[in-house]
Amino acid sequence: MSDTRHINIEDHAVLLAYLRDRRWIAADERPSFCTLAGGVSNRTVWVQRRGQDWVIKQALAKLRVKVDWFSAPERIQREAAGLRWLGELIPERVPAVVHQDNENNILAMTAVPQPHCNWKTALLAGQTSLDFARSFGELLATIHNAAERYPQLEAEFAERHFFEQLRLEPYYGYAASQMPAARAFMEQLIADTRRRRFALVHGDYSPKNALIQRERLFILDYEVIHFGDPAFDIGFSLTHFLSKAHHLPAHRVAFLDMARAYWRSYLGYLSPPLHDVVRAYASKHTLACLLARVAGRSPLEYLDADQRARQGRIVLDLIREDIGGVSDLIDAFSAKLAHRL
Repeated sequence: MSDTRHINIEDHAVLLAYLRDRRWIAADERPSFCTLAGGVSNRTVWVQRRGQDWVIKQALAKLRVKVDWFSAPERIQREAAGLRWLGELIPERVPAVVHQDNENNILAMTAVPQPHCNWKTALLAGQTSLDFARSFGELLATIHNAAERYPQLEAEFAERHFFEQLRLEPYYGYAASQMPAARAFMEQLIADTRRRRFALVHGDYSPKNALIQRERLFILDYEVIHFGDPAFDIGFSLTHFLSKAHHLPAHRVAFLDMARAYWRSYLGYLSPPLHDVVRAYASKHTLACLLARVAGRSPLEYLDADQRARQGRIVLDLIREDIGGVSDLIDAFSAKLAHRL
C-alpha cells in the first residue's frame, strides 16, 4: 500500500507545490482551490483554472467515520478505470480523467461545469423531481447493460476487493453484527452477492454522487465499480428515496412516487436478459441497505436516533413478512411509515 501521508491535498500550499512539481500546471500558474466537503473516503479539492476546472481526489486509507473503517487507497486506480470506461458509454454524464498518480493515489478529473448542485442537497431541501428520478433509472440501466456492448468489462472489473471493504463488510456485515434479528438474512445475502456476477455494478449509486447541471444528471464516484450483482445498485439507490420519505414527511408522497418512477424507468431501459436477475434480489438488497444505513458503519447523517431506530424496526418487520417485488416493498414501507411503529 502506498504511503500518502507526506501529501495532503487539503493543504492548498502543498497541493500547489505538488501540481507544479508534477508539471500538471505551469510554474507560474496560480489556480484557486476549494476543499469539497461531504465525502468520507477521499480528500477532494476543486481546482479553478483558466480554461478548464479540475476536481482532484486523494483516497484515504482510514475513512472519516466514527467507527474504524479502512480501505486500501489504491482503489483510486479502480475509479480511474471506471471513469474511462463510462466515458465511452455515457460521455456526457461523467467527468474525464485528466491526470493520474498511482504512487500517491491521486486522481485529477474534469470538473462538472458551473452552475451545478448536488442532487442529495436538493432532495433534502424538498426539491423532488420525477424527471430526474426517471433519468437516474435510465443511466443505471445503461451502466448495467454495458457488458452487452463491451464484454471485456467482466474481466476488467472482476476483482471485488474494494466492494468487500467498502460495502459488504461495513454495510451488510457490520449491520448484521449490530442487529442479531437480521443476522441470518444479511449473512445469506452476503454469500449470495459474492457468487452473483451478471453485470457492471457502480457500487455507490446514490443522489450524493449525482450533480444537476442544466437539467442533466452527472454521475460521480466509481471507486467500488465491479462486475457483480446489479440488484445491489437498486437496493443502494432506492434506500435513499425511501429514507428521505421517512425523514421528510411533508414530502413523503413525492419521494415514494420518485422511487416508483425510478424503478419503472430502470426496468424500461434494462436489457431483458437482466430483468429476472435483478428482480430476484432487488427487494432483498433494498431491505439490507435500508438497515445498513441505520446500523452499519456509515449511517445516514440526516436521520436522527429515533428515525434510525424506527427504520430498523420497519425493516425487521418487512424481512419477516418476506416482501416480494420492489413495487410491493415500496408500498409496504409506505404503509409502515403511516402507522408510526
